[in-house]
Amino acid sequence: MTPPLDNLGMSPTETDIHWMSLALTWAEKAMYITAPNPRVGCVIVNAQGVLLGAGHTQIAGQSHAEIMALQDAKQQGHAVAGATAYVTLEPCSHQGRTGPCCDALIQAGLARVVVAVQDPNPQVGGNGIARLRQAGIQVDIGVLEDKARSLNLGFFKRMTQGVPCMRLKVAASLDGQTALSNGVSQWITSAAARQDGHAWRARACAVLTGIGTLLEDDPQLNVRDVDTPRQPILVIVDSKLETPLKAKLWQTQREVWIYCAKADSDRRAALESKGAHVTCLPNAQGKVDLNAMQKDLGQRAINEVHIEAGYKLNGSLLAANVVDELLVYLAPLLIGQGLGMANLGPFETLFQALKLDIQNVTSIGDDVRLIAHVKGR
Repeated sequence: MTPPLDNLGMSPTETDIHWMSLALTWAEKAMYITAPNPRVGCVIVNAQGVLLGAGHTQIAGQSHAEIMALQDAKQQGHAVAGATAYVTLEPCSHQGRTGPCCDALIQAGLARVVVAVQDPNPQVGGNGIARLRQAGIQVDIGVLEDKARSLNLGFFKRMTQGVPCMRLKVAASLDGQTALSNGVSQWITSAAARQDGHAWRARACAVLTGIGTLLEDDPQLNVRDVDTPRQPILVIVDSKLETPLKAKLWQTQREVWIYCAKADSDRRAALESKGAHVTCLPNAQGKVDLNAMQKDLGQRAINEVHIEAGYKLNGSLLAANVVDELLVYLAPLLIGQGLGMANLGPFETLFQALKLDIQNVTSIGDDVRLIAHVKGR
């Protein structure tokens, strides 16, 4: 992989920030369609500050953002020679299912390319930037890098570590209870929070749950409250292959992947006849090896995993150190004794507590949405 390329201290101008912000807006339009590719946006602007073309990456195997922006400019009758392209991720330099985007920008005669962040893909990793510069194009890097990176956390994680980003979603009362002691949990949070949660489901490559949640609630765990062109894969942690053959989850057209610790041949055949893909990954305790599962998901090109499970599996995932981020909805309720967010501990000292870095706190309807990264992940 080519070492990172810098700009020798170049600070972005207000103009660069403005146009890169627009490119990021275009990248967000690709939120639900690009996996396993990253979400990328591109805008092309002339020297007079006129927007010539814009686009975002299409579904895998179709055009990338740069090509879409060039096509948009052409359709509008704009010449792009001498213009500047703002791209939220380094233009690719390799031949995959599509051709190298850096070559298309060179052939179009652009004078300058502004890149938010270098591509972590080892097949690119600075090579696209290098080829643009070799062609005499000015390339500046690092404009709104943090925002561009956050849009593709899972892609960066998979490319650099071989595993997906794992996001744990919890809906709880203000005193941290996800259900009453009798298991009743519908509905702790508001309809607005539930709709927001569906948007986070939709952006993920996979939604993960455990057999306990399936047996207790019989959920569909599909995307319903937001428009999406595809349903995420459903991943089930089911050590003993107890997933019911008549569960509501089968009513949705999508892939279902089940990870188990012991696979009875008849039970496995029955689940596979329903279309499930069964993988046996046992640990020494006779449970699913969660670290091995995360690696397997990465090998299957999964970028983001959205977790909606019970407090037992939540605790196991956190204890296995596979969770990167918490997505927590807190309702203005005090439930008292109930079921907590995660079965952790008991700890003897606060030093043992899981450390979090709060990234964002937002009001969603009557509730509060909190996004926190797990420190050290």
